[in-house]
Amino acid sequence: MKRGAVGAMRAGAVVLGVVLAFFAAPLAQAQEGKGGVELAETAGTDAGLQAWIAGFRPRALAMGISEATFDQAFRGVAFNAQVIDRDRHQAEFTKTIWAYLDIATSDDRVNAGRKALQAHGPLLQRIEDTYGVDKHILLAVWGLETSYGAVRGNYGLIEALASLAYDGRRRSFFETELLAALKIVQSGDARLEEMICSWAGATGHTQFMPSSYLAHAVDFNGDGRRDIWGDDPADALASTAAYLRHFGWQAGQHWGLEVNLPAGFDYELTGSFVKKPVAEWRALGVRPAAGGDLPEDGAGSVLLPAGARGAAFLVFHNFTAIEAYNPADAYVIGVGHLADRIAGGPPIQAAWPREDRLLTPDERLELQALLARAGFYADAVDGRIGPNTVAGVKAFQRANGLVPDGYASLDILTRLR
Repeated sequence: MKRGAVGAMRAGAVVLGVVLAFFAAPLAQAQEGKGGVELAETAGTDAGLQAWIAGFRPRALAMGISEATFDQAFRGVAFNAQVIDRDRHQAEFTKTIWAYLDIATSDDRVNAGRKALQAHGPLLQRIEDTYGVDKHILLAVWGLETSYGAVRGNYGLIEALASLAYDGRRRSFFETELLAALKIVQSGDARLEEMICSWAGATGHTQFMPSSYLAHAVDFNGDGRRDIWGDDPADALASTAAYLRHFGWQAGQHWGLEVNLPAGFDYELTGSFVKKPVAEWRALGVRPAAGGDLPEDGAGSVLLPAGARGAAFLVFHNFTAIEAYNPADAYVIGVGHLADRIAGGPPIQAAWPREDRLLTPDERLELQALLARAGFYADAVDGRIGPNTVAGVKAFQRANGLVPDGYASLDILTRLR
């Protein structure tokens, strides 16, 4: 569900870690499977897929998949060119964080979350009591991934994963997920017809990859199946809680909050690598944007997802637990802020630099190359704006008397040019 760059995969990530699209995939799923999609040229054919399946079959059987399960699962499976087209044209970094949050935390999504809380309140409270994960966070994950179960995908899981594995761009990853999906079928936890998914193979109410399902799904309602697909969301929501707890969620603590930074704040102190106890941030003049005092939730970091001219967030350990679901900062902030809004919190207070736009892939490459040429960057020129690029931007800003917020903007690229 996020949601990074290709290859930035976390072990066990629920949402497809190899994608990490800045615009979380589930928010775009409403458009999947509809007519009028222009498909890219692909080298794949249905005959090619069938030959690949024949070669994959003995390997699957050697991994414990029965002949009956395999043959049943692949009956009628055909090459899905639309899945490959979506894989090759991922909507990566196509939305600014404010455009993303406008959708992810819209009033409609907040109101739908509050209705879901009313409808499933006792269930959510039992899950929170069992796993220690805030029920509002679970609702927010559910809301971002499938609009509270309304949009769970448009593709058959076996067909999507087989097409992606056959295509070969990330064959090992998708073969592993395909084997996991076959194990789910063989276990009897799910019927093939209910295992629909996103183009990337994420499935169920909260969009688990099959390997994550095997590792973390639970039978919370006690019916003998770990059912994350049916109309009853109990197992899916509890599985999400179990996943987050496994990755370090700390009960009773916040994910983070929007903060105001004082005049004269040292922007060298921003970024995920700088962690300070709440008492130190308080002494530096950092205050909650909504008023009151900072929560006593251990050490935190100040993040500026749109630079010094946008909102600032003080984030804590539970931020990293949500990152295990999808490491994109926009996704984690979206989950946290949507949870806060469902619980009655206010919208983000700060203005965003809405006149800005994201750098294109070519511009990100150029930015890194120019930073390297100027002596501010020594890492790979790969177009991925990670911590080393942010550090390079900060160094350039510092050398030129600018606010060192590390924001890789068009203004910085123009100055480098």
